[in-house]
Amino acid sequence: MQFGADIRIVDDAERPQCGDGQVKIEPAFVGICGTDLHEFLGGPNFSPTSPHPVTKEKIPITIGHEFSGTIKELGKGLESSGLKVGQKIAVQPTIYCGQCGACKNGAENACLNGGFVGLSGGGGGISDEVVMPAIACLPLPDNVDLDIGALVEPLAVAWHAVDASPIADIKEPKCIVFGGGPIGLAVVQVLLARGAKMVICVEVAKRRQEFAKDFGAHYVLDPTKQDVVSTALELCGGEEPPDIAFDCAGVPATIEQACKVVKSRGTVVNVAIWEKSIPFNPNWLTFREANLLAVIGYQKKDFQGVIEALRTGKITPAKMITGKIHMDKLVDDGYWALIKEKDKHVKILVDVRAGA
Repeated sequence: MQFGADIRIVDDAERPQCGDGQVKIEPAFVGICGTDLHEFLGGPNFSPTSPHPVTKEKIPITIGHEFSGTIKELGKGLESSGLKVGQKIAVQPTIYCGQCGACKNGAENACLNGGFVGLSGGGGGISDEVVMPAIACLPLPDNVDLDIGALVEPLAVAWHAVDASPIADIKEPKCIVFGGGPIGLAVVQVLLARGAKMVICVEVAKRRQEFAKDFGAHYVLDPTKQDVVSTALELCGGEEPPDIAFDCAGVPATIEQACKVVKSRGTVVNVAIWEKSIPFNPNWLTFREANLLAVIGYQKKDFQGVIEALRTGKITPAKMITGKIHMDKLVDDGYWALIKEKDKHVKILVDVRAGA
């Protein structure tokens, strides 16, 4: 792909066959992710130009990795799986080899040969049908609609980041989140669901500041107008700074501020994906004996945690959906809307069934 990548709707794609242990899904809603935008503007990055080591596919591929749908067909061997035709599901799109060191260590989300359905081959959500292994299909509770089901994937990224942090070991955790984009806002919601006493969000864009407040952030700081380090310390009582900082913005200033804002022996969680190297001074952490923790993606337990939080109402993310579009409007009303007016949107969903 190059700038303004060639995205087409075709009617001659081969229909996937449902094999043993597999589930055929009729996609319902597909979220447009920042990764999709990077592929559109400057890819291929995740999308393989030579056969992927697991899927064996290369571009052109079917896109869409944040999706929900209904089960259309069950392959052999799933009689006791609990899955059934017509069931609403969220899909975990992780691709992993199961053979590398990461997979053998239980870190399949960091598989050396990994990828994502909808980015690395294996089908994708923006299609009439997609076949997935049964383990990747997670039933949605009756009170969770399919549009909300498409939010499970980005919420699982946040859940994984929070779960990897030491939040469970802190009595009344005080946290700060850098970035009010989709993942930063998801982290805010998950922190509140996981019992954070205080959540501070740091964001430049005014509309995203409002989103952060809508999703429950106790305080929202504008780093162009406030000194984040001193203000956060004051908000935390003036003696001990935040316990955990989450960098979801991925710019040089935020990682520096995140390292300088945490308490002694606190933790900085890097959630962002970096496009290039940046200056970094380890002394930002050394003088605090603070920890830097890196996370990537999610695992099945993170999807399960999000779905349970949706069932119980601990997370109510409906306001994340700032637009729904038809498939044939994907580029103009989806990609370009998020690129040109990113501060006005959190998540635009493609309604795959609309107009069908």
